[in-house]
Amino acid sequence: MSDWILYLLSAAALAFAVSSWWGVRRLKALHIRSAVGGDAHESGLARQRVAVILNPIKARAGEARATIQRACLSAGWDEPVFFETTAEDPGYSQVKAALAGSPDVVLVGGGDGTVRVAAESLAHSGVAMGLIPLGTGNLLARNVDLDVHDLHSNVHTALFGRQRYIDTARMGIENSRTGHSSEHVFLVIAGIGVDAEVLADTNDGLKKAVGWLAYTEAGVRHLPGRRKKVSISLDGNPEQVRNIRSVLFANCGLVPGGIDFIPQAMIDDGMLDVVVMSPRSALGWLLMYLKVIFKHSGKLPIMTVYRSGRIVIKCPEPMPTQLDGDTSGLATRLTVQVKPQSLLVRVKGPAAGH
Repeated sequence: MSDWILYLLSAAALAFAVSSWWGVRRLKALHIRSAVGGDAHESGLARQRVAVILNPIKARAGEARATIQRACLSAGWDEPVFFETTAEDPGYSQVKAALAGSPDVVLVGGGDGTVRVAAESLAHSGVAMGLIPLGTGNLLARNVDLDVHDLHSNVHTALFGRQRYIDTARMGIENSRTGHSSEHVFLVIAGIGVDAEVLADTNDGLKKAVGWLAYTEAGVRHLPGRRKKVSISLDGNPEQVRNIRSVLFANCGLVPGGIDFIPQAMIDDGMLDVVVMSPRSALGWLLMYLKVIFKHSGKLPIMTVYRSGRIVIKCPEPMPTQLDGDTSGLATRLTVQVKPQSLLVRVKGPAAGH
């Protein structure tokens, strides 16, 4: 790779980090009002049965285990029951086993993938989920105003905080070329197109070294590319044919780097914000980037936002998809449906010492 390309990537990463910090300072209060604006209530439990889904390969997994054990011991509760995920099973059977023990709260220690898998079983169960963010993005934790770097505070919130219901969404993925189909929950942002390409092409070693900034390097490499034709139907209305690079489905809008990508997206309003992105060139990407960073209210034809509870997308050729930052295969048809007020989550409040 030539020196000038390395310089360009470094400059882009630096600009992204600086502008992200600026965005946090300017927009934090606005986002918190929308992201944690629903009614939170006390659990009403003097004693709690605690189950923990833990990804053991995360750097702070051992510290998280010890902190949870100490907190339950200090509260005079029974020993928490731990269920560790594996490479073969990212949490499906572990959550099922945890729920068989009738816990009052299930703590989820891991990254976005572990949280998403746990939410598939915890949605509609009435059992509260406590977040112990240990990953790179920690998207849901950011959107319910947790400090993803403060492990002890997050354990305290997960065990003793208030709780509130939030929306989840389900995405059905069909590939007519292979006959494969699946359906999964997501909590923050799913998508089809270049966003999934970037996630699939991000260097794992770079991600471990610099965290979410690794996505910037992959993003710059994927800026060139042709638009693809898809049809989009919102809430059963007639299909629109669009040439797109990406379509995103946002349950809430805060992403790593402090960027409030869709500040109007609310986590408990029973709707998804659908972002259709169709830039033709690097200049189009730059205009979209500036619009997001500086929250420009003007309309940009290459970036349109719709609100919908159910979205169907059809593609003539298979396109890559992603769910909360995890790649989820190729699709020729997507069906995305919001599930209002379906997941009970522990959040900060007076009971958590905030």
